[in-house]
Parts: sequence; structure tokens; C-alpha cells
Amino acid sequence: MTQTPHTAPPTSITLTRTGARTYEATNAAGATVRVGGEGALSPVELLLAALAGCSAIDVDVVTARRAEPTRFEVTASGRKSTEGGNHLEDVTLRFALEFPEGPEGDQARARIDNALRASHERDCTVSRTVELATPVTFERVD
Repeated sequence: MTQTPHTAPPTSITLTRTGARTYEATNAAGATVRVGGEGALSPVELLLAALAGCSAIDVDVVTARRAEPTRFEVTASGRKSTEGGNHLEDVTLRFALEFPEGPEGDQARARIDNALRASHERDCTVSRTVELATPVTFERVD
């Protein structure tokens, strides 16, 4: 059986300048996050957070059905390179997951590797978009 590709409606945020090199991103539901400036995440850090958050949700959904984690931390890192224009290299997500002793914890631990693989190969929209090198269009609106 062949699966028909599905394209969801566009997802968007609006980024508004709030001061010198500081911005606020707002989604359709009204949630906001500060970008840049003192005490806020940089755009690169937000990209790493999006990568980590997307895969964390994928893995959490699968493992937490069996047992609540006692530790669930994802570290996203990358090395900035200027060769060929600014970009990140060696982007890595490291999952530190622990579950309680017992059958439920064992079931959760047994699903970690498959959940990581599924997130990386199919489910995480953010990492899949980065890895597929999706073109980005810049448009000026007057």
C-alpha cells in the first residue's frame, strides 16, 4: 500500500522588533518567545531548541506511555562554520533518558532506540527539514 503524501496548512510566526537587536516571535495562538538581546536565546540557539524539542516530543510520546521518566534531557549542539557562508556543522542531539526500575521502566527503555530512529528518519519535522535542505525563499513586502 502506497501512502499519499500529505501537506498540512502553512505554519507561521510573526517576528516583531522590540528594540536594538531584540525581537519577539508570536505564533497564531499568541504564544511568544524573545529572540536576541540580553538574556534571550539567539536564533541559532532557537534552531537547536527546535531540533531538540521536536525529537524530544517524539521520543516522550512513545516512552512515557510505558513509564514516566525520572530524567529526560536532550542536549543539542553544533559547531558554527564560516566556510562557504555561516552555517552549523556537526549538529548532534544527545538524549539522557532514565526510567524507574521495574517492568514499566524496562518497557520504556526498550523503546528508546526505535523512537530515536523513527524521530530521525520520519517523524521530526524540524530535523527532517534541515536534513532535506529545504529551500528558503526571502520576499520583500511593501
